[in-house]
Amino acid sequence: MRLSNLSSGEKGVICKVLGRGAFRKRITEMGFVKGKVVLVVKNAPLKDPIEYSIMDYAVSLRRNEASMVEVMTEEEAKKFNLAVSTTATIEEALLETAKIAGKVINVAFVGNPNTGKTSLFNQLSGAHEHVGNYSGVTVELKKAQVKLDGYTINLVDLPGTYSLTAYSPEEVYVRKYIAEEMPDVIVNVVDATNLERNLYLTTQLIDMDVKVVMALNMYDELTLHNDQLDHEALGKMLGIPMAPTVGSRGRGVKDLLQAAIKAYEEIYAVQKPSTVHHHHIHIYYGAEVEAAIADLQRLMRISQNADLFYRYSTRFLAIKLIEKDALMTELVRKECANADEILAAAQKHVAKLEEEFKEDSETIISDAKYGFVAGALKETFRYGKQNRHSHTKKIDNVITGKILGFPIFLLFMWVMFYTTFALGSYPMEWISSGVEALSGWLSGVMPDSLFKELLIDGAITGVGSVIAFLPNILILFFFISLFEDTGYMARAVFITDKLMHTIGLHGKSFIPLVMGFGCNVPAIMATRTIENRTQRTLTMLIVPFMSCSARLPVYILFIGAFFPHHAGTVLFLIYLAGIGFGILSALFFSKMVFKDKGQPFVMELPPYRVPTLKSIIRHMWHKGSQYVRQMGGIILIAAIVIWALNTFPLNSARLRPFDEQAAAVKEHYAAALAQRAADSATLAAAMEKRLHDIAAARSNAQHEYSYLGQLGHAIEPVMRPLGFDWKMSVSLLTGVVAKETVVSTLGIIYQADSNDNEDEGSTAQLKQRLRDERYHSGAKAGTPVFSGVTALAFLVFILLYLPCIAAIAAIRRESGSRWISAFAIIYTTLVAWLAAFAIQHIGSWLA
Repeated sequence: MRLSNLSSGEKGVICKVLGRGAFRKRITEMGFVKGKVVLVVKNAPLKDPIEYSIMDYAVSLRRNEASMVEVMTEEEAKKFNLAVSTTATIEEALLETAKIAGKVINVAFVGNPNTGKTSLFNQLSGAHEHVGNYSGVTVELKKAQVKLDGYTINLVDLPGTYSLTAYSPEEVYVRKYIAEEMPDVIVNVVDATNLERNLYLTTQLIDMDVKVVMALNMYDELTLHNDQLDHEALGKMLGIPMAPTVGSRGRGVKDLLQAAIKAYEEIYAVQKPSTVHHHHIHIYYGAEVEAAIADLQRLMRISQNADLFYRYSTRFLAIKLIEKDALMTELVRKECANADEILAAAQKHVAKLEEEFKEDSETIISDAKYGFVAGALKETFRYGKQNRHSHTKKIDNVITGKILGFPIFLLFMWVMFYTTFALGSYPMEWISSGVEALSGWLSGVMPDSLFKELLIDGAITGVGSVIAFLPNILILFFFISLFEDTGYMARAVFITDKLMHTIGLHGKSFIPLVMGFGCNVPAIMATRTIENRTQRTLTMLIVPFMSCSARLPVYILFIGAFFPHHAGTVLFLIYLAGIGFGILSALFFSKMVFKDKGQPFVMELPPYRVPTLKSIIRHMWHKGSQYVRQMGGIILIAAIVIWALNTFPLNSARLRPFDEQAAAVKEHYAAALAQRAADSATLAAAMEKRLHDIAAARSNAQHEYSYLGQLGHAIEPVMRPLGFDWKMSVSLLTGVVAKETVVSTLGIIYQADSNDNEDEGSTAQLKQRLRDERYHSGAKAGTPVFSGVTALAFLVFILLYLPCIAAIAAIRRESGSRWISAFAIIYTTLVAWLAAFAIQHIGSWLA
């Protein structure tokens, strides 16, 4: 709790003093240090400032200053499971608890993309986050917790960013998080083989005046190249302790955490100056720039602006104003009492500097930063004789070459999809047989009841029909992870940028589009890496055309049923069709709706790296477990709801004729048996066949007139021109919740259509029922519901129609507009309907 939240008469023990610089020095000198008991005496008549009692004397703080002090109260102490009553006094209990709270360190990971930041985070935390060798993998905040040397360390993995300017959402997010959340220690992860580029971000962290510990990651590659780095000397120059690490193998991670603990102790513990290992430094920008910075700091340092510079270093604010940072300018305008004076002075200094140096002010600052970095590395770093990244250049000459680049890319994509189907078919059948065996066993041991039908026909059949496709999804994620971790995904962006640019997109749009093959939700979130808002919105709108893994079970079911001899090729063409529709949509939008010149293509091509099998398996299994958890939630609930809608109402008057017909058949054959009109075995077999046919017809009528059937018939007129019956229409409607439920719905409906208990719930059986399905009434009575053309139209509709609810919510959240998400629903569904209509009618005409 913050000290400012305490009411009059309440007391607490100080755990931490936040803030920085002069504020921290002044408030600690007044006695506000860890472990001291502070009592709220009273508020001023206007509620500010507040009088406190600490160390037996009275002191007043403004509310915003008190908000920078973390305290432990009696109520909070109880949450730490300490028995307050066992201690002599409440103060002693609070002090004991505060010691524990004071041993909680908040650590944020900050670094460039491709530095192995998330890989290092995973090693420290044991988390299973996605690690990719391309820009923009970490698109949101990830958290974990570890314990070491009596400390509890809360780890936060922030998005990868090249700087703390206001060019991309990641940069703004990281900068705001550091300032607003005030982590105790920043772990700046850098690529040890590419220090000059990586240390630019470090200089900005130095400007922010935050406590930084540096992870020199991929240190094994630096030594492999025979490069030499005196990291201790470099650490002293930068004022930052450093720890060499190899994140992919977990080397040096304990040393890194211990360095973070030591840095934390230097901030919050009362220590002698001789025990402090590193001092904060200022980067020197030259006399003219330094004079401008000092003048702006002077204007900012008035008491009315205290709330702002408790969060942001005034030096950092001044530098950002000189760089003409739009967001920081707006922040000063909103929060500084003398904003007009500050901004006018900033404008004056910028004009003077640009006139004097004949350069843009931002370039002046960045040149000084790179000059500082170059000077520091000149003193501490020596290149080895080995040709660095030579293997990368040799590989790139082939796989990104003018002749072979694109064919190799298409070959890799085809191999991925072919293997997904061919190799995944074996474990798919094993799982399907296991589900079938479980259903058969339960059917034999449980008495007939609605609960038995709910469990077997609803939950097990519905979820089982989807879980059988888990191996295929794991294989797909394996390939995506392999491409990302090796660095090939960045090359795919390089290869396809020309195509992306032609259709009005940035090369970086390729990353979200490929991620869409796994799941549309993180793919839509990954559009944050695209700086241009127009292109970001356009990419969001075409991501749903990329076939997510949730659609894969539907593809495999129908392709296996109707195109078994060309399965891999048909699957590849379906995915290719999604890409084609995305391209056509992007062309339409970029030419007619989103007319924008776009952004220049600037993207790092990281060196090729051999990924560890552990990393790939971890990513694959993590995504697979997410899929299973989803089935345990949404799919299970959806399956039960679909079963209920498909089962009720019971005892409908429409079903009585079937019951009467069955009774008549039994009576007829009973009479025949009594008269010995034929052999009893022959009569029994004939009766069983007639009863089976009547039961199948009754079951079909039950489904058709159930709530689910009524819903299907209601929307069937819209879907009939596409060749879809009510069962297909209902499955498409339930697919809005999650695309896997299309298979669940079909499994529940068609499973119940059969009275054969053997092979119940089997994927092979469901495929056979789809092939055998016939129209029961109307002009088409007796003709097959599915033909190859109809199956293809259904697959294309599944490919193109509106994404699941979660993806729509992601579009709404990322775009910030409900209209864009509504448009995505209407547009994708309209495109799906028109495409399926064209396939059905053109295909039928050609056939």
